[in-house]
Amino acid sequence: MLLATTVLLLVLLCLVWTIWVKGKPKDPLHLPPGPRPFPVIGNILQIKPQEFLLSLQQFQKKYGPIFTIYFGSHPTVVICGYDAVKEALVDNKDVFSGRGKMAVPEYVMKGYGIIGSNGDRWKQMRRFALTTLRNFGMGKRSIEERIQEEAQFLVEEFGKTEGELFDPTFFLGCAVSNIICSVLLGKRFSYKDERFLSLLKNVTGAVRFMNSVWGLIFSFFHGVMHHIPGPHQKGIQHLFDLRAFIQEEVNESVKTLNPDSTRHFIDCFLVKMQQEKENPSSEFHNENLLGSSMNLFFAGTETTSTTLRYGFLALLKYPEIQAKIQDEIDYVIGDRRPSAEDRTNIPYTEAVICEIQRFCDIVPTGVPHSTTENILFRDYTIPKGTNVFPLLTTVLKDPEQFPQPEIFSPDRFLDDKGAVKKHAAFLPFSAGRRICIGEGLARMELFLFLTTLLQKFTLTTVVATDDLDLTPEFSSAGHLPRSYKMSAIPRH
Repeated sequence: MLLATTVLLLVLLCLVWTIWVKGKPKDPLHLPPGPRPFPVIGNILQIKPQEFLLSLQQFQKKYGPIFTIYFGSHPTVVICGYDAVKEALVDNKDVFSGRGKMAVPEYVMKGYGIIGSNGDRWKQMRRFALTTLRNFGMGKRSIEERIQEEAQFLVEEFGKTEGELFDPTFFLGCAVSNIICSVLLGKRFSYKDERFLSLLKNVTGAVRFMNSVWGLIFSFFHGVMHHIPGPHQKGIQHLFDLRAFIQEEVNESVKTLNPDSTRHFIDCFLVKMQQEKENPSSEFHNENLLGSSMNLFFAGTETTSTTLRYGFLALLKYPEIQAKIQDEIDYVIGDRRPSAEDRTNIPYTEAVICEIQRFCDIVPTGVPHSTTENILFRDYTIPKGTNVFPLLTTVLKDPEQFPQPEIFSPDRFLDDKGAVKKHAAFLPFSAGRRICIGEGLARMELFLFLTTLLQKFTLTTVVATDDLDLTPEFSSAGHLPRSYKMSAIPRH
């Protein structure tokens, strides 16, 4: 019996090896080149999950700006560099406007919401979210006022540290999350509120899971992984717990809803559900409400707080840049609270924020797209429904667009007159039809939080500037700053 089993295994191994050596059948659609995939598992052995991004960058060096990799038996086309990404997402924006498969969100949200949906559902959900956020027909205060108010709470928390060293991660996460809570739920939470802390834990845990080795393994083998016990189950549970939190808020909003006086995003969605309750094919139902709300939490929480945290680390390393920002704030704004209108009058500060986003590059792989029809792209044929990775890090770090991209230099965003200079390759929020819906909100948050804090405090640390490391903590599919502690020294 043992001998027969051994022989069978050897035969199977020989068969797999023969198939791989001969290569996959010639692709009549002429996909871009790439590493030869193994049967069934694709290129998983050539792509190290813990070095996912590095693996893609090495393939770029070997195969050029467009190449194909296989996750299992499914091809994914990876597009690198500003020219190629622009050609896809901007010049052919309709064809590349599909959302690629994302195993974790699909498992939890089943294709509902904004980010993970396609077709008419995506168009309706995106249009509704953009219109609601733009008009903000919920309550009396604008988004800017809510951010300004939260910035003052953040100033209070920084002040309580009394110049002692502290890790800003928690405070920044609370402040940014409260903005989304204000938009979605019409309320903010105390930084000590247990329910709020549980919410933050789930958002952070879910993001870290999706950018972890286990998250990538789940994406590769999601068909079986959700049946198998392991650390990935805890990561997925964070998403289900967040979904349950939002459902509780929806249930409360239903009880107190006044269609004539909407208070927040959930209220607006509930009103739309009532208006279309007789339409059996309506996309305005509970599942899309939960999906859209979860999307907004992720799009507007972890990314913005991580960018601020990375930005503060850069200012600790380059105190002369921090001092120039403060000089500009003192001269233009003075003691009054910063406002969104100030962005045009303090160009150096705006340039620093742009460079923080470019340099920190916190979503290096972007979010997967897919093709909505067959397309001939740079002499290759990409079939309809093919997953496409526009590798944003290769745009933000494109040496042809940003010379010496590894150097932190805000001056690259200033012209010879000191005004902010626009860069076509500055795409931290991606581009085309799928550009991040939270771009306007994130830009306002970054500006108001940073200027309000630097107006009140000078950020310092006991670590020598030469010893502060700006390279990311890990680069599987996301960039996070290394942990650090700083002091907030009152300026006045």
